[in-house]
Amino acid sequence: MPQRFEMLQKQTQKLILSPQMQQAIKMLQIPLMELRALARQEMVTNPVLEENLSEEAPLPEESETPSAENETELDFREEFDNLTKLDDEWRDYFNQSGGFRKITQQDDEKRKFMLDSISVAESLQDHLLSQLGVIVTDPGKEKIGITIIGNIDNNGYLRSSNEELVRAIGKSPEEIEEIIHLIQTFDPVGVGARDIEECLLIQLDRLGKVNTLESRIVTECLDLMGEHKYEQIADQLQAQAIDVKKAITFIATLDPKPGLMFSQEESQYVVPDVFLERRNSEYIITLNDDKIPHLYISSLYRTLMRKKDTPRETINYIKNKIRSGSWLIRNITQRQQTISKIATAIVDVQREFFDEGPSFLKPLTMQTVANTVNLHESTVSRAIANKYMQTPQGTFQIKYFFSSGVKTVSGESLSVNNVKDQITAMVKEESKQKPLSDQDIIARLAQQGIRMARRTVAKYRQEMNMPASSVRKQK
Repeated sequence: MPQRFEMLQKQTQKLILSPQMQQAIKMLQIPLMELRALARQEMVTNPVLEENLSEEAPLPEESETPSAENETELDFREEFDNLTKLDDEWRDYFNQSGGFRKITQQDDEKRKFMLDSISVAESLQDHLLSQLGVIVTDPGKEKIGITIIGNIDNNGYLRSSNEELVRAIGKSPEEIEEIIHLIQTFDPVGVGARDIEECLLIQLDRLGKVNTLESRIVTECLDLMGEHKYEQIADQLQAQAIDVKKAITFIATLDPKPGLMFSQEESQYVVPDVFLERRNSEYIITLNDDKIPHLYISSLYRTLMRKKDTPRETINYIKNKIRSGSWLIRNITQRQQTISKIATAIVDVQREFFDEGPSFLKPLTMQTVANTVNLHESTVSRAIANKYMQTPQGTFQIKYFFSSGVKTVSGESLSVNNVKDQITAMVKEESKQKPLSDQDIIARLAQQGIRMARRTVAKYRQEMNMPASSVRKQK
């Protein structure tokens, strides 16, 4: 049967986001430091943008009518006036005394002290190479050692096989193994091991515990040790249970990741987007604008737009750059205003939390806040992503204040985070020999008027990376 082709016309609806809207969404959800980088990048590519480095915004110029009266300029005049008005509103926005937090001399001193306290640590590879340079004098062996050290990860483990090293270096397996064993004598103890068993055995060997119960447990029963099956280990090794427990307690003092002490991962300092301060009986919300460049449209380009002799190409270029810069200013303004509205709604609901502490956290959904501030729920979700609030109770991710509720017998609604905190406290105080099962936790919660299903408790426990009672048990 011959194949038939038909031409059909179909009408569909599709939402297409403009570049300006895409920028607004991106700026709403990125963290403060990324916003700062984005704004500074825009300043580099857009010459009409300038940053106000003084405490007060520069005064706007007197508005003038463009001298050229052709149709193109008349079409742009209204838009240009609107952009100028937006620019002036942006300046006023940053000059509002109640909206933003002023950076005091004390803040500057704290920041300087923090930065001065950050030291650059020696890397694990540098530490090993310095030892290699002292011990090995043969250039050929030193070259082998340098290659091996380059294949040791941040945990201290050698991640390349002997076969891979032979192919990479071009030396015999015996020569490679000789230098590996040499590096395994370096500091930190256990470095250069191929797996956790070898790492622990190196440390036991250095401590004089060769052919001991500890070494046998590591060699023969490492998996059982991780599962706390001490009686099964004792039966398999034909040892006393109490001796096995002592040996495992000693093994637990060893370092399974010896290289981490040299980790060069930079400390991540949280930069709050919102500051919440209590003054008398009121809470004052201020936004952190210290990291955001205070941008405005350069007066130089305003002047060029009004000159008769400015070339048409230049005017068109300035128009495009002014539009781009003004959209950036508008989106930053909207971002800050949106975060401020959401923070205000959170404080109104969670006042008891800020007064008394985490146990008073109330259930709160994004939909509730969205209805309060007249925004879409997805906008609230984007606005709180990777954002922090500094409060009298500490610094929290803003999303911490959102959680569903659990009804108590008395009809009171508790936050899920509150229930999780109670479960954590119970497990922390439990007997290690007889840890609480999920059913035991349910019973204790019921005593406090909180009725929950077993699968719900198991779900919360898993979300907190808390193992089951059979894994937590120690004999």
